[in-house]
Amino acid sequence: MTASERPDIADDSRHVPVLRAEALAGLALRPGGVYVDATFGAGGYSRAILAAYPDTTVIAIDRDPEAIAGGAALVAGAGGRLRLIEGRFGDLDTLLEDAGVAEVDGVVLDVGVSSMQIDAAIRGFSFRADGPLDMRMEQAGRSAADIINTADEAEIADILYHFGEERLSRPIARAIVADRKHTPFTTTRQLAELIGRIVRTRPGDIHPATRSFQALRIAVNDELGELARALHAAERVLKPGGRLAVVSFHSLEDRIVKVFFAARSGRGGGSRHAPVPVTGEATFRIDGKWPVAPSAGECAANSRARSAKLRVGIRTEAAPRGIEAQVAGLASLPLRKRGRR
Repeated sequence: MTASERPDIADDSRHVPVLRAEALAGLALRPGGVYVDATFGAGGYSRAILAAYPDTTVIAIDRDPEAIAGGAALVAGAGGRLRLIEGRFGDLDTLLEDAGVAEVDGVVLDVGVSSMQIDAAIRGFSFRADGPLDMRMEQAGRSAADIINTADEAEIADILYHFGEERLSRPIARAIVADRKHTPFTTTRQLAELIGRIVRTRPGDIHPATRSFQALRIAVNDELGELARALHAAERVLKPGGRLAVVSFHSLEDRIVKVFFAARSGRGGGSRHAPVPVTGEATFRIDGKWPVAPSAGECAANSRARSAKLRVGIRTEAAPRGIEAQVAGLASLPLRKRGRR
């Protein structure tokens, strides 16, 4: 039985990533290649890459200890071709260096929270089922409850507005600060019900708490900062001709990826009001028309696919460059503006 025929490698029944086929095509997998699955999750990309050729190698990364534990069987069945590392994908270059890997043929990033994390009420990522107000991917550090119960009104409003694009961020923050004086927030239902009192929706609209929960999750895990660091780290580890494929799920993530590739490829980008500055030799080449969106069939089968976008860049021979200032700016909270929102 070949490695690609082993059921623990070929079986992807636990989770099929959104735009998986398109992302793998973007990576242009080749025999003997070394690839980084920087957001391992349930191992959907790692399984597919391992199954493509009997001699491909995958270095997989995840910051969630539950994902690391859940991947043990896949590692055992991969015959030494899969290494699973606990850590943040923003540190993928140093993680690879520590693992003795100098350069790779491809990196895939599937940004954001995983389906398994959303579906586990105990993790507190979703308001669909009541659970602790947690949202920590690493299950350590400052939780969503810590932010809601200790941050001042202005910081909470800034998080909701900039990371969730919530237009009613200030009224929500004001209500949070008022309510927590009497009862601290400890559960997802508490927070969702408060937001529901303030954000009015019509039939067919998204749940009123959707944007605020997204914002808190991003803040708790520094998701945009990790994405910005991961893009620059991937630039440092990809060999010439290596490919970086990034699947994002909302406009804030996609904007960072778009601006990074625009600045690094010399193709420009942004808008006429905020063009992307292009300086230095191009470190990526963009072939084809991007982004790629999921098919109607995939969206029908998986509602979480509807907002997904895939962008791919091909590494040139140019030396890696420093941090792109505009990318770093998009990944952090702007300086506070006290005007009305």
